[in-house]
Formats: sequence, C-alpha cells, structure tokens
Amino acid sequence: MEKEYVDYITEWEATEEKIVPNAAKRDSMSFKELVNKWEEYESERMYEKGLVPSSMYFLMDEDKKIYGAIDIRHELNDYLLRYGGHIGYGIRPSQRRKGYASQMLTLALPIVKELGISKALITCDKNNTGSAKTIMNNGGILENEVINGDEITQRYWIELR
Repeated sequence: MEKEYVDYITEWEATEEKIVPNAAKRDSMSFKELVNKWEEYESERMYEKGLVPSSMYFLMDEDKKIYGAIDIRHELNDYLLRYGGHIGYGIRPSQRRKGYASQMLTLALPIVKELGISKALITCDKNNTGSAKTIMNNGGILENEVINGDEITQRYWIELR
C-alpha cells in the first residue's frame, strides 16, 4: 500500500490545507515507520504520551486508490472533548463532494459503537460546511461552538444505537 499512500498524501501536501486527520501525516517518516506509528496509536502506551489510543482506517476502491482517512479515538481526553472528538476524517482534495466522507463516517460509526461508546462526538471548523453536512447526514446534532484562537469549532453528537 506504500505507493497508494504516497499518492494520497502527496496530493494533500500539494495544497495549502492541513492534512486531516492529523494522524495520517507522514512527517518525513518512511512508510514502515508510519505503519509502526499507527500500530502504536492503538496501544495503551499512548497514555504515557498524554494521548488516547486510536485506530486509523483508509477508504479505498477495488484498485486500492485511497480516497480518505479516518481516525477513531477510543476515548476522549480534555482536548478531544473540547475540540477534536472521537472521530477525525478527511477526503483527498480531488475526491471531495462525491459522498465519500459520508460513506466513510457511516462505516466508522459501528466501529465506534464496538468500542463501547454510545454517543460519539465529532467536530469540525465552523467554515467547513461540507463536513457539517456529513456529520448531520449521519445523525449529528450540534451541541455548541467553541473558540480556539482564531478558529470556531462546532461540536456535534451522534447517538449510536
């Protein structure tokens, strides 16, 4: 999958946007180092770093082209409760507005439920109307907005049944 990942992340890096989810960034690591990092993210060792365990998934087609990434956090710390939520996701720039984000979030919600989470928090920047629609299309209810520096974060909750 290295070639497919490099193609995916190179497209993101060619834009001036920040890569979402942050855990998908390569940060000058080799592909093997990235895979090891993602495996470590799923472990309890993340608590030692002040983080929570999480699981990274990629949305791909039958040819293994990567359309997006989604990071599922197994629980919330104070920062995630305010700004990040249980789920962070992003679609590569060339594949947006095709329903992939909604599909990816729909596929992720049962995984979140399997983690024992009955109500998932998902956040997005206030100016990201596409993400807000994706969240609402999956049952998200806006609780509030919080200010973080120059950004306004919208906080949505989805009941998992």
